[in-house]
Amino acid sequence: MNLTSWLIAAGAVVAVLALIVLVLSLRYRKVGPNEALIIAGGRKRTVALADGTKRRVGYRYRLGGGVFVWPGMEKVYVLPMDIIPVSVRTPEVLTSGGVPILAEASAQVKIDSSDEAIPRAAEQFLGIGRDGIRDVAVNVLEGKVREVIGGMSVEEIYRGRHEFSKRVVAAVEEDFRAMGLVMLSFALKDISDTQGYIDALSKPQIAAAKRDAAIAQAEAEKESIIKSSVARKEAEVARLQSDAQIAKAQWENEAKKAESQVFVNAKKAQADFSYELERFRIGQELKKEEAKVKQVEKEEAIKIEGLEIARKEKELEATVIKPADARKHQIKAEAEAEEYRIAAEAKGKAEALKLEGLAEADGIRARGGAEAEAMLKKAQAWEKYTQAAVLDSYIKVLPELAKAVSEPLSKVDKIVVVGGDKELGTTRITGQVAQVLAQMPEVVKSLTGADIREFLKSKLSGEAKDAKK
Repeated sequence: MNLTSWLIAAGAVVAVLALIVLVLSLRYRKVGPNEALIIAGGRKRTVALADGTKRRVGYRYRLGGGVFVWPGMEKVYVLPMDIIPVSVRTPEVLTSGGVPILAEASAQVKIDSSDEAIPRAAEQFLGIGRDGIRDVAVNVLEGKVREVIGGMSVEEIYRGRHEFSKRVVAAVEEDFRAMGLVMLSFALKDISDTQGYIDALSKPQIAAAKRDAAIAQAEAEKESIIKSSVARKEAEVARLQSDAQIAKAQWENEAKKAESQVFVNAKKAQADFSYELERFRIGQELKKEEAKVKQVEKEEAIKIEGLEIARKEKELEATVIKPADARKHQIKAEAEAEEYRIAAEAKGKAEALKLEGLAEADGIRARGGAEAEAMLKKAQAWEKYTQAAVLDSYIKVLPELAKAVSEPLSKVDKIVVVGGDKELGTTRITGQVAQVLAQMPEVVKSLTGADIREFLKSKLSGEAKDAKK
């Protein structure tokens, strides 16, 4: 075998070895401290359970470090081992005293890293991730928190939060162990209620705290006042002593000054007294003169006031009284004139009415006498009327009656006479007018009750008899 063949064989061996090393390096998995690597496949292994029993499983796990995974034979899964924070908030839950409260808490859970816990956690949580683990933990915690709340009173929960947390941890420990979980911490963040029960619990403590604070403040103020009073007292005593000494020195100085001032004041008093005496005397004389001047001024003012009063009286008499008297006389004269005028007018109207009545009565009597005399004469004339006079009067009236009867015909534009006899239409119209005139005595009789025919007949018959005689 030549050198080339050896080189090719050596290169192939090196390539195979390099490929093997590459494959081995790719299949070697490093495991972080916050995760557990579950390798499924390969031969089964025996694991010891917590109760001491043993069980064969078809997987192995690695917590931290590194592990080789056989290619094509094993499959790798990652189980998170870091802390998972959980928040729990319950609805209203009745306490042992029957008070409904709301609880809010927080916890930190993780998968237990013990050899007996990792297989249980792998069996239950593998593949669901951190969110699935959190959901399961929240459900378990909510139930246990409600269970603990139902076994405690509000006062116990409110004052013993640590005890409440211990009870919750103890309650979930067994369930978490069965799932391969462990709770690292639990804290009750807040409790509240919708009925105001917790606020009522806190009010006595708040009042007591305020009372204690007020008492403590008052005690401190009292102590401060006492100490400040003592200090002020000591300072005042020292100040008074110092003032007394200063006053003594000032008094001695003033006494000496007073002795010298007495003599000066005596001389000054004598001079001031003489001055005041003279000033008083001059003042009295000035007052006397001022009184005289005021008296003269008063007398002059009285005279001026009298003159002013007299002037005002004259002015009043000239501007008010005399015009008023003149107006009064004027009004009286006007009233008397008006009264006389009214009386005269009334008297004149009465006389006029009387004369008018007399004249009207005389006129009525004259007209009545004349009418009566005329009627009498007319009657006498009628008694003396002859047949010719009566006929004359009757004939004189006939034209007026014919005019009255024919007057409507004058207003007719056209008359059409329909008839078969030989008479003319005009003769028939005049004949009808004559018939109407012949009916006039009957009309007068129906209207007035006077029978003209009988009257004429009697008159004419009487006249005929007289003519025959």
